[in-house]
Amino acid sequence: EFMQASWDIEEVQAKGIQHLASLVKDKSAFPYLLKFPKVITFAMKTHVTSLKLQLDGCRLLLEILSQALEQGVVMALDESVAACLRVTVRKHAGNEELLSLLCTVLMMVSASEVTAENLRKVGIIPDLLSILRRFLHNDEICFSCCGVLWSLAVSENNADQEVLESAVSVTSAVLQKYLQNGALAESACSALWALSLQGCLTDNDYEPTTALLLDALRMNPERPLLVKNGCLALASLLRVSEIAALTFITDSKGNGIDLIKDVYHLYFNDPGVVGAVCLLVKEMAQYDEVVLDLLSQKMDKLLSEIKIQFPFS
Repeated sequence: EFMQASWDIEEVQAKGIQHLASLVKDKSAFPYLLKFPKVITFAMKTHVTSLKLQLDGCRLLLEILSQALEQGVVMALDESVAACLRVTVRKHAGNEELLSLLCTVLMMVSASEVTAENLRKVGIIPDLLSILRRFLHNDEICFSCCGVLWSLAVSENNADQEVLESAVSVTSAVLQKYLQNGALAESACSALWALSLQGCLTDNDYEPTTALLLDALRMNPERPLLVKNGCLALASLLRVSEIAALTFITDSKGNGIDLIKDVYHLYFNDPGVVGAVCLLVKEMAQYDEVVLDLLSQKMDKLLSEIKIQFPFS
């Protein structure tokens, strides 16, 4: 009420955010935390030119979201809150410190389907792509933005097709730059999988994206989620492109069939990874030239082994 009575006075809003920050430290205040984001983000929007208020507001939002996650609560933000966050993103598009905090906030809230839909409605995707292009050198920003893209692109009813198509090149650039950063490569692979599911890749994308995903699998075999989502992304590409299928078996760094055999032997007890491998093999089998390679590599025996391992799957 103290903040709502004086929205236009920056000092009041700053003191209000400081007071809320002191309340957050009290674990017993958790039931009230769900009401805070709307007040905080409106204060940020009203005084969007104040960098300090934006930074303090973002830090407070992160603290609240972290506490919510600890309690197993994924906070859903309405469209007005999403719009306030977008205003801050656009006003401070060049401030790396603030964007690092803000993109982390966006990644955390986008785990909610409701919030992801609201972020789409307010048009946040072009802003995320601009941030990625501008701050490709910042691994924290890239990690968060790819996480948000994954959440926003994975929807089956996505109206942002044209915008998402422009996300393919920048997401690929992130993966190329951070192939050896396991967590970030995992986030970028997941985003590419979501983009491929939406049919966002063009004929010119299939060959380089297939080769890039193979590189990610080779360099990060110890990350099961990356391996699973990488295989699912490859399956999505092979489903629609013979170019992708031929790239898969003729890649200059090694035949993809050898790679997925290695993946299976590493994760033969993981039903998620094995299921992704099976889906990938299924998509490969629609191309005669690839089938010959599958047979010469004795993939039929491996599939029989999988059937015995997972008889009811």
